This record gives sequence, structure tokens and C-alpha cells, in this order.
Amino acid sequence: MSEHDSPATTHFGYREVPVAEKQKLVGEVFSSVAGKYDVMNDLMSFGIHRLWKRHFVATSGIRKGDRVLDLAGGTGDIAALLLPRVGEAGEVVVADINAEMLHAGRDRLLDRGLLQGLRWAQVNAEALPFPDASFDAVTIAFGLRNVTDKEQALREMQRVLKPGGRVLILEFSKVNQHWLQPLYDFHSFQVLPRIGKLVAHDEDSYRYLAESIRKHPDQATLKSMMEAAGFRNVQVRNLSAGIVAIHRGYKI
Repeated sequence: MSEHDSPATTHFGYREVPVAEKQKLVGEVFSSVAGKYDVMNDLMSFGIHRLWKRHFVATSGIRKGDRVLDLAGGTGDIAALLLPRVGEAGEVVVADINAEMLHAGRDRLLDRGLLQGLRWAQVNAEALPFPDASFDAVTIAFGLRNVTDKEQALREMQRVLKPGGRVLILEFSKVNQHWLQPLYDFHSFQVLPRIGKLVAHDEDSYRYLAESIRKHPDQATLKSMMEAAGFRNVQVRNLSAGIVAIHRGYKI
């Protein structure tokens, strides 16, 4: 078989897998961890993920009356923070490819009495079922690295934004302090899978999540990808020494 006959591959953590299989494998990970996702996020980040998310929304520039698409938003964390910003005249569409994550997030927000101004949709970020120029903003927090074709997802985000709209991406990125890297690696590859095994009874999924962070494009590469997808005035802000970064871009 020649190389042209071989199926295209992509990374699933540190493994190379056929492109067609990655979506299913990622789906299995998030179906497995959905029930313990919030508890694990607190344990993994020592609760700092909540501060990152609050800062992400507080600096988003999203205003009253805006219609926002929150991709990979199944946990409902970002949606709950966005609701007061968009107000009664606005709307947040919470979209996720994984049904279990959507159900967990919707149940959690319903328990908090959050219903008005929210819509829930199971979608693939690479083929959004929304018309052109539908949203004032698109947010995606800790989800882009799990998308198989990131370039296509970015093009779809750009397509559904109104002119003048913005995309906001919160994602793990590349640590920019050399002294921190060994500690971060130890936590990611030694501590994190063990916590996953103890709390979520799933060591492999949390090993994948750690690996997926290392395979995700760094700050400059993601900025270039956003520009190639048509975004302008792309800005990058590092948080916690680059452990995470906020990328912002605009549709002109």
C-alpha cells in the first residue's frame, strides 16, 4: 500500500489515529468523565480554573443584548457567567458535541434556577448548524484542543459571527517560565492520571487530557491559525505563566 492509500491520521494525545476515529475517541473520554468533570477540574487546577473562567468572561467585552455561542460549553460554567452580561434581551446558546456533557451541564444550571436566556444544542464545531452572521460573539473554553480539524472549526466560528463580532478562546497553552515546566510536567503526567483513577475511576482519560494539552498549538501558532481563518486584530493574553491563554479575534 502506498502512502497515498493510507488513511489520514491525527493525534489523539500522543497516539496517531485515523482522522475518522478521533471524534469517537474524544467522545468516549468525555462521556466517561462527564459525571466527575467539575470535581476533577477543581482538583486538577486547585480551583484556579474558576478564576481563569471568570477573568475570561469579565474581559470578554460581551454586552447586554448580545447573542453568544458557547462552544464545547457542556459543563455550563461559561454560560452561567455569561447570562448576567447578556441580560434579559440577550441569549446564550450552549453547544457541545457530547450529549452526556450537555445533560450534566443543563441539569446543573437547572438546579441553580438558570433557564431563561439559555438554549442547548448538540453540534460539531467543524460543521455548525447556524446561519452566517448569527452571533455577536463565540466563546470556547478548554475545548478547541479536542477538535479534530481546528482550522475548519475556526472558519466555522468566523462564518457564524456577525461583522464586528468577536471570538474568544480560553485554552491551555505553552508555559513561558522554564523553572515551572518540570513541576507542570510532573503534575500533568504523574499526579493528574492518579487523581483521575482515584476520583473518576478513569486513569486513561486524564492521561489523554494531559497529552492533548502538549499537542495543542502554542500561543503564536494558534494566533496564526486564527488569522488564516479570517480573524483580524488577533490578541493573546497569557494567564498563570502561559499555562492557559486567551486568544481574541474579530470579524471585520
